[in-house]
Amino acid sequence: MSDLGDVFDVHLHLSRWWPDLPRTGYRRDLDYTVKGLLAEMDSVRIEGGLAIPVYEAPTAGEALQESETNARDSGGRLRPVATVDPTRGRKEVESVVHTWEAVPDLAAIKLFPGYQAFYPHDKALAPVYEYAERRGIVVMVHQGDTLDPNGRIKFARPIEMDEVAVQYRDVNFVLCHLGNPWVEEAAELVYKNANMYTDTSGLLPHPNTPHFDRTFARSKTVLQGVVDTIGATDRVLYGSDWPLESLATAVALVDGLDLPPADKAGILGGNARRLFGDRPRGKHRKGGA
Repeated sequence: MSDLGDVFDVHLHLSRWWPDLPRTGYRRDLDYTVKGLLAEMDSVRIEGGLAIPVYEAPTAGEALQESETNARDSGGRLRPVATVDPTRGRKEVESVVHTWEAVPDLAAIKLFPGYQAFYPHDKALAPVYEYAERRGIVVMVHQGDTLDPNGRIKFARPIEMDEVAVQYRDVNFVLCHLGNPWVEEAAELVYKNANMYTDTSGLLPHPNTPHFDRTFARSKTVLQGVVDTIGATDRVLYGSDWPLESLATAVALVDGLDLPPADKAGILGGNARRLFGDRPRGKHRKGGA
């Protein structure tokens, strides 16, 4: 790997509710603990990352509590992320959002359309976006394919985010997984909307997939095309989607792009530190700057 400075992974999952890890994880003997994750991060010189909860958690409160615990046990290298299920109704959403006031170091909010069958412009989510605007917190939205075959991906198509981006111009959104397979659609939304970002997670299949090397090369071409469509790299963020992919492989995908070292360093860490870094609560900073 090139010397690209400190890396920050915006898409890490570490949860006791993760389904069937031996089958879905990139390695059957994966050490699925904070200690194991930090060891892998150290091996690739990854400075920190986001501890994103999974939608399978019994409640939004338990999901956040687990993310906070992971962050604390990591010595602050992982940062907590909250989630909420709008299909439970607006009153439930308002109740969950109220609890976030007690989490001063909350880094982001993650939504799971496709898995939980709602559109991101569902009116029940208004309290979430208003809260994110008031506190200057990033909203990350699952986009594209779902690991669960029962998911309904029509809810997770990037074009459904355009309305939200226009309505909430002072909220920064991350289109996770580049909207795969609607990658060009996601790239267009990032190009059009200054408050839209995307992350590099979700392009690579399981490492045991036949012809993985060929798929890796194709994914690198796709990612290069995303950068070319957007016309800049400052709103592209590195994410691995660990434990679905090894951190080394996910970093190599970005490191192999035909870009100046400074641009690759931005994708791998600089852009994320600007977007998720410490900032005054209650005052939004456009573009994370």
